[in-house]
Amino acid sequence: MLESLSLWWRSLLHRDDDMRNADDDTLDDSANALLSMLPLASIVVDDADEVIRAHPSAYTLGVVRDDAIVEESVLKAVREVRKEGGKKQFDLTTTTAQMAQSAPKAGKPTTREAARQALIGRRKDEPVSTVSRPNWLKVIVGRLNERFVVVLISDVSETIRFSQVRDSFITNVSEQLLKPTQSLERLADTLERDGADRNNIQENAAQLRRSCAHLEHMVSDLLLLIKAQEPILPTADNRINVMAQLKAVASEHTDKAALRGIAINVNGDESLEINGEAEQIQTALAKLVENAITYSPDGASVNMTAKPSEDGERVTIRVLDHGVGIDAKEQGRVFERFYRGGNQNGHSEDGIGLGLAIVKHVALTHHGSASVWSSPGQGSTFTLTLPLARKAGNERI
Repeated sequence: MLESLSLWWRSLLHRDDDMRNADDDTLDDSANALLSMLPLASIVVDDADEVIRAHPSAYTLGVVRDDAIVEESVLKAVREVRKEGGKKQFDLTTTTAQMAQSAPKAGKPTTREAARQALIGRRKDEPVSTVSRPNWLKVIVGRLNERFVVVLISDVSETIRFSQVRDSFITNVSEQLLKPTQSLERLADTLERDGADRNNIQENAAQLRRSCAHLEHMVSDLLLLIKAQEPILPTADNRINVMAQLKAVASEHTDKAALRGIAINVNGDESLEINGEAEQIQTALAKLVENAITYSPDGASVNMTAKPSEDGERVTIRVLDHGVGIDAKEQGRVFERFYRGGNQNGHSEDGIGLGLAIVKHVALTHHGSASVWSSPGQGSTFTLTLPLARKAGNERI
């Protein structure tokens, strides 16, 4: 990547002689044209450290704000290059705030308020919570002439994130595969040492069965995760009713919830339809309902709702519980593969950490999004936002 940056850099510096003869107050047209062609973010800074030209991504990547460079390392490099000439290359990590997520009314809601929030969504004056993500950048800083310094930024975040996900995936799968292997070894050792001790054999066999069940759960979720990443194209043949999916999932989990005195309530607009695969939608909803049951106290309730968005373009599906909630610092990671937060309990010990990753990918392949609001002690609300189905001629239903 740095080699490509350097090639573009040399092309840009070829404009230096022309710019020396141009008006020092502005960049000439050819320099502006060349900068606009660069396949990366560019920033031009004058001798007063004011940004006179910046690619929009320089703002979203957290390098520029209000026509000024806010990253101290970049500003320092700009000043050094302006004074000494040459160029500087370095790596930089910044943080970008992602989309604000809707937050239900502050404070512990009453039963009536909770039901109302689940049915109608948040008020416009309610607070929002945000999450952030890191950006990994390659930066080159160099002087165009005595007045202007240019900063070229290549965002390599996706490559690094992919590498991190791959490494984490391999590590987690390897750890999960070790458990049944270790259980099998213990059972074999018991049989070799004291095969007549039936109690030890039964204990080790039971542990092996639990480990195998855990492994089967993981493999099943991995297959679901792969399936959830297959793109869904809207057609006349894959229109499904949203409430039918909610009711099917609720019915499937009623008995399990009833064992702990938990009620599953379903409410919403019966006419809402989306384009999608019913199996995937039900899988995503099932993961949300299972989590809601797992992290709720006995005798609580889980609410599933579906309603159209204010603009009539999408459907908003919410699964709300009154459980332990999720700490704010963990909310930005809950959709990661194999991530398990610090709110585990006796009901979640067999979890894999793939359920919410499946939910996220089902949302994305259906051209929608997934988000969470949560507060420790108040519960969690997971939201799926999906496009409504289209009629012929692209008219909304």
